[in-house]
Amino acid sequence: MKCPFCSYRDSRVVDSRAVDDGVSIRRRRECPDCGRRFTTYEKYEETPLMVSKKDGRRELFDAKKLLSGLIKAFEKRPISYEKIQEIAEHIERELRMRGEAEIRSEVIGEAVMNHLEKTDQIALLLFIGSLLTLIILCRNYNVL
Repeated sequence: MKCPFCSYRDSRVVDSRAVDDGVSIRRRRECPDCGRRFTTYEKYEETPLMVSKKDGRRELFDAKKLLSGLIKAFEKRPISYEKIQEIAEHIERELRMRGEAEIRSEVIGEAVMNHLEKTDQIALLLFIGSLLTLIILCRNYNVL
């Protein structure tokens, strides 16, 4: 790997460690030319996961969108950010393990509700309530 400091074309791996529960590898490298050390991360390349919406639109699965939705669902609940991240990662793993290139948004919603139910039933009720409010608003304005 090319040195980010002097652009020398090679480097030596000094240390390698698994990170993120074995999903990534962290490597400490040293440039034989300038002697400086730097860190690289190696992660397998995931195939893109498409989400099909009820209205026929398709978009790339966005893990950040899933995480922000979970944060909103647990907003006033005593659940740590680390636990919310863990749930988001678990849901994404479940979706990818299905082996499908495209997944319906309803399937994602069901996975979220299953995890909310296991973790905090009040958060589940708040989540369902916000969905119902959105549906009622959309019907009133003829969006659905």
